[in-house]
Amino acid sequence: MKILVVGVDNNDSLMARLKEKQKDQEGWMVYLESDIGLALEKFKDNAFDVVIVNEDIPVFDWFLKEIRKNDPDCCILVFSQNPVNFTQDDLQALGVFDCIENPIDYKKASFSIERAFVLHSMLVSHRKSMHNLQEQNNSLQKQNALLASRIEDSARNLTHLYEDLRATYLRTIKVLAQVIDARDHYTHSHSQLVSKYAVSIAEEMQLPAREIEMIREACELHDLGKVGIQDSILIKPSELTPEEWQEMRRHPSTAAQILEPLTFLKEVIELIRQHHEHYDGSGYPKGLKREEICLGSRIINLADSYEAMRSPRSYRKVPLTKEEAVSEIKNNSGIQFDPQVVSAFLNIVENLE
Repeated sequence: MKILVVGVDNNDSLMARLKEKQKDQEGWMVYLESDIGLALEKFKDNAFDVVIVNEDIPVFDWFLKEIRKNDPDCCILVFSQNPVNFTQDDLQALGVFDCIENPIDYKKASFSIERAFVLHSMLVSHRKSMHNLQEQNNSLQKQNALLASRIEDSARNLTHLYEDLRATYLRTIKVLAQVIDARDHYTHSHSQLVSKYAVSIAEEMQLPAREIEMIREACELHDLGKVGIQDSILIKPSELTPEEWQEMRRHPSTAAQILEPLTFLKEVIELIRQHHEHYDGSGYPKGLKREEICLGSRIINLADSYEAMRSPRSYRKVPLTKEEAVSEIKNNSGIQFDPQVVSAFLNIVENLE
């Protein structure tokens, strides 16, 4: 334990007591300096636990501030002729721990110095602990930032992977749907044309972009369920039997079952499942009616019917004219078709093939 005594005579009773203590107490080292400038330099160059300052030195207040500025953990004691002049507030304002009275009370002075040692040790330990905690906190913040960055990169990579996988699935399914259209040369490009008509109607109805995109995807995949229908039924040149119609009417549900594992197509799947429902409830597979049917499905149903009427089929070699097809749709407004959808269709039909 190192003590710096400033402004006290070497023969003073305080120094005599400290020298005796230094001999008796192992580890005590006492340094005396009368010159203020040299005392401050010595303090800066060495680590002192306690500084005892005579109140009579010049620039007393300035010297104490310099001590505190260079080492805020150092414990300062004032050697005073009149310690009663220093109130507790005065000591606190000066950054002083305690006063040592002159003439010296050896027991009381030793107690104050030892308490100052203990306090200094606690302050140093606390500062080191705080410094270590700050370093650990800084390290944890860096690790957290690094971890957050890695998580962000991983999430970004997973998002890209998901989007790539989603796109691959969609491409594969759409190719399959195109293959189904191509099974019959009469229905070649059917899904593309239905998509074109349905999107035009949806845009005329000013639906949100996301809903229009779902309608587009549903149109491209709406006949996917026909993969399970035999060619003898699918391209039969004559009227279907009741049993064959029952088989044909399964294709919306079959398409939904095929696509069901692709959870990102959940809303599109529902549009496909309902695209043969009729406004009056006479459609299939569930016989839904009016607003029970998704608006997108009502749009697809009209677009699908219009394309079928305007194209040759195995059961009808000559397609309907545009005027005939439009008339048929008008006649079925409120029956098969939603009147609101019919109205939008009539606004844009002149721009359709």
